[in-house]
Amino acid sequence: MSVGVLFVCLGNICRSPAAQGIFEHRIRAAGLGDQIHTDSCGTAAFNLGKSPDERSQSAALRAGYDISAQIARQICDEDYQRFDYVIAMDRINLTNVEAWAPKDYAGEINLFMNYCKNGGNAQIPDPYYKEAEAFDGVIQTLERAADGLLAHIRTKHGM
Repeated sequence: MSVGVLFVCLGNICRSPAAQGIFEHRIRAAGLGDQIHTDSCGTAAFNLGKSPDERSQSAALRAGYDISAQIARQICDEDYQRFDYVIAMDRINLTNVEAWAPKDYAGEINLFMNYCKNGGNAQIPDPYYKEAEAFDGVIQTLERAADGLLAHIRTKHGM
């Protein structure tokens, strides 16, 4: 049994590639690399083929995650067949992935922050138009959400 997790943001160069890198690290550390597969994408097509934003790569690397090999892509119809979880970073992208999902999609579509006790905003802010330091805070937020999502998947799928 393999569980698929797809992380989604707008352009697939800041939040979702970092979420993927962090979650992959968590999966390997838990010994679940052969049971959970991940990917990331954006709802918009304007960054297709690009590497993650340098600021996102730097912040991720400072925290111990190498996301440099990822390449931006846009969500496609096949993603709803390949992934059991479609995880959005904010409500705008959540609305899009919900609207594009086939009527018979049996997976879980949710905001990433809904998997952890945040006590605040369920959205992960887009740091693209902010200073480089904002990316460090996003990485920390993504780490909390990744821990919560992994716990949820382990419980739900008996891992």
